[in-house]
Amino acid sequence: HTDNDVTSCPAEEMPEVSMETGQGKGEIVRGANLSVIFLSCELIFTTTLNHNDCLNSQLKIICKPNSTVTPDSGPVVVQANNKNLASEKLEKVRKWSITTFKCTKQALAEKLGRGSRTVDLELESRLEMLRDDRQRYNDVTKLAQTVANQLAQMTVTQKTLGDTFTELSIKTPALHVAFGANAEAQKFLSKSGETLTAAINTFTSDMNTLVNKTIEDTMINVKQYEAARVEYDAYRIDLEELNLGPRDATTVPKLEQAQKDFQSQREKYQKIRDDLSVKIKLLEEHKVKVLHNQLWLLHSAVAAHSLSCHRFLEHNSQKVDEHMRSPSVDAPSWLEES
Repeated sequence: HTDNDVTSCPAEEMPEVSMETGQGKGEIVRGANLSVIFLSCELIFTTTLNHNDCLNSQLKIICKPNSTVTPDSGPVVVQANNKNLASEKLEKVRKWSITTFKCTKQALAEKLGRGSRTVDLELESRLEMLRDDRQRYNDVTKLAQTVANQLAQMTVTQKTLGDTFTELSIKTPALHVAFGANAEAQKFLSKSGETLTAAINTFTSDMNTLVNKTIEDTMINVKQYEAARVEYDAYRIDLEELNLGPRDATTVPKLEQAQKDFQSQREKYQKIRDDLSVKIKLLEEHKVKVLHNQLWLLHSAVAAHSLSCHRFLEHNSQKVDEHMRSPSVDAPSWLEES
């Protein structure tokens, strides 16, 4: 079925499933066994409509203004507004039953590979890309959070190691400079690591907002679009089946009503599709801006951490080298003294 840029394509065929009974005889159960499923749906649908008809027949309504209800006084007298309310509720139940039956039948036909579905090729490709991006961004967020957690644990360990080096430098005068240099290095690395951890946590927080709020909000619209598409296809197929049937005094009114219902569902489907298309475009622009900003902030934080650590360690190494070259550093051995 082709509607401007919208194309209907058959659903995928379900594979045959081979089953063996206890007696060893093979039985083939085909996925196309729609008759049993549709018969059950039609039975439920018929039961619902019969129940509605029963309610209509049992509901005795007498339009009489300013009337009262007394016990054991015969039929119940209902005001006119109550009559309209009851009729509206029954009509809603009837329409809901018809729509639910049609949509269930269409969904089952698509799943079992015997129905046709409307496909917007451009929109479907963008939706597939959106789902893929959502999964990848979610993986990136989890990995970044893992790095932040591990880095936080490392900074705590480095700080503890630096404190231990400081104690040893005090208790060991001969190694005061060596222990002190390592203590300063570990403490600086710990402090710089805390800054980097905070930057990564900011990155993961913004990514969580993008994935679990912004993109998720769009995915809710995608589900609404899918529901509208199934409903549209259900009424489209119903109209096509009526067009293929005979034309007589009974079928012509049904055909006209089916045409009206189809047109209404078509307008609803097209509106939801156009709204979703616009929302996806806005999401793509917002996504690029957010990611561009956050990725550069993360890169700058990693670069600043690496450069600051390199400069400090280089300066610290020069101080240690100068101290080691001093002639008074190494005391003479007791063997030399003896």
